[in-house]
Amino acid sequence: MISQFFVLSQRGDNIVFRDYRGEVQKGSAEIFFRKVKFWKGDEAEEAPPVFNVDGVNYIHVKVAGLLFVATTRVNVSPSLVLELLQRIARVIKDYLGVLNEDSLRKNFVLVYELLDEVIDFGYPQTTSTEVLKSYVFNEPIMVDAARIPPLGPAAMFMQGTKRMPGTAVTKSVVANEPGGRKRDEIFVDVIEKISVTFSSSGYILTSEVDGTIQMKSYLSGNPEIRVALNEDLSIGRSGASVYDYRSSAGGAVILDDCNFHESVHLDSFDMDRTLTLIPPDGEFAVMNYRMTQEFKPPFRVNALIEEAGPSKAEVILKVRADFSPSVTANTIAVQMPVPTYTTRVSFELEPGAVGQMTDFKEGMKRLEWCLKKIVGGSEHTLRAKLTFSQESHGNLTREAGPVNMNFTIPMYNASRLQVRYLQIAKKSKTYQPYRWVRYVTQANSYVARL
Repeated sequence: MISQFFVLSQRGDNIVFRDYRGEVQKGSAEIFFRKVKFWKGDEAEEAPPVFNVDGVNYIHVKVAGLLFVATTRVNVSPSLVLELLQRIARVIKDYLGVLNEDSLRKNFVLVYELLDEVIDFGYPQTTSTEVLKSYVFNEPIMVDAARIPPLGPAAMFMQGTKRMPGTAVTKSVVANEPGGRKRDEIFVDVIEKISVTFSSSGYILTSEVDGTIQMKSYLSGNPEIRVALNEDLSIGRSGASVYDYRSSAGGAVILDDCNFHESVHLDSFDMDRTLTLIPPDGEFAVMNYRMTQEFKPPFRVNALIEEAGPSKAEVILKVRADFSPSVTANTIAVQMPVPTYTTRVSFELEPGAVGQMTDFKEGMKRLEWCLKKIVGGSEHTLRAKLTFSQESHGNLTREAGPVNMNFTIPMYNASRLQVRYLQIAKKSKTYQPYRWVRYVTQANSYVARL
């Protein structure tokens, strides 16, 4: 039984991440990479395939220059998990043809569907390519290892004539008929999960947006719906590198790739970026997309730790909200691991701080700073004084951190993808259904290195 599965590049970039059980902290990929990069064993120069950090077992294999990693808190058979990781890599290679970082990024929808079928709630189900053919219906985007051809706008995202979804995909929530008259309404949610890694000097090392347009329909009669997106929306980079962080001309929205629900018709998508569909009852994902184009992160995180005398150190954490003052983020949590020989921590909040809480989790050797809300344009600072049980003889920046941040920002999206209008075919002149379009941005992996 595993808790998480993720694939890292040689630089530590998080290419694929799936949390099956929620038992291990979200910053585990960064902790793993730091441990492997700065491994100091008795005689070994490289980290072993299995090791434990703070009660979490990390099991990994290296395939084609990529790190396939599983985490768990329980005592599982290491050989079983190592074999599972090798088989997952083999299955992905069978589907993609070429196993490398580029093919994984271009086929992220297919890879996640495969993972949903191979592992269910942390338990392996099947790793047979033949068996998986009956359940996985996304078509792979073939990648030439020598030269990557330019990607067309929308044709490559169609799933052909196959219409049966994978069995492990989350089922739609069917609308229940209330006791009284049913209220005709439709909800469209643009949900984005962003991953950003800051260097110790504050520069952005990696940035990525994983987004989905969720629709929950309670419309009677299944009328046709037209969803219009940005007119300047562009899909694919015309063969450009996924790491070419050039600002897009004219502020256009450039998505690396996307995938549509089987009910979506793309007849007019290339011309006016309009999706036409007849929504089924309940909740479903109209469109999934991914963007690595450079974007302005909503928060800037700066962290500093320095010695303040024998057996003492001081930590300064700064969080600045780089979005409009009309937008407010809520449920913000900042976490930072401290050296294992830390015995006591005293916190100092800024004057007039309201709705902030601090805590030192001694068992986990971690600082926690929770803020109820942050208004756009504001900056908040926390100072913490650490007391050690021994003098620090090493580099404090190696023994502490990284800083991990979680947050939710309603009515904000980092990619600037917008729903221009939501049109519902009228059955009669008196038919006036309610329309709701909402935006929300959440942190997937928001990390600042020391």
